[in-house]
Amino acid sequence: MPRIALHPSLDGGFKATDAAFSGGTLVCNCASNPVKVRVNGDIAHNHACGCTKCWKPDSAAFSVIAVAPTDTIEVLQNSDKLAVVDPTALIQRHACKECGVHMYGPVERDHPFKGLSFVHPERFQETGWAKPGFAAFVSSIIESGYDPTGMGDVRARLRELGVEPYDCLNPGLMDYIATWTAKKSGALKQA
Repeated sequence: MPRIALHPSLDGGFKATDAAFSGGTLVCNCASNPVKVRVNGDIAHNHACGCTKCWKPDSAAFSVIAVAPTDTIEVLQNSDKLAVVDPTALIQRHACKECGVHMYGPVERDHPFKGLSFVHPERFQETGWAKPGFAAFVSSIIESGYDPTGMGDVRARLRELGVEPYDCLNPGLMDYIATWTAKKSGALKQA
């Protein structure tokens, strides 16, 4: 199987997870005056994402993204360098205006993920964060220019790494979204 550049934290062998990981500081790519964002707690639902909206390292087909409660996010340094990439998007991705790294992306409007912020854990200064548990929106890498004839190899490589590929979110998160929607519409009684 040819070498596929999925993402540096997957391709290079994932470092061991620390069960005591309790957050850390995300740092952008700027050599001087980097943006620093503190996540005061652990992350959840870490996954590889093939969508065209998430920030990806150079030459990577996927981003690696997780969530943390928005109230645990604190900009420590150089907040003046942050700008929202797309104000109309559900995820309000705050990116460094100089290097382009997405630092955090809160969900602020009415949605099952309201109150969560999306973060790129490979930007942590600290190690020990949870390994990606699945891959979402895998087919979307084609929209970024990936050759569709190689998708079988991409899915095989993800599975080899223990990262189950989906063309949406994983079943647990899809069930959560559907449950929230059904409760909101009244199709499912509130508990």
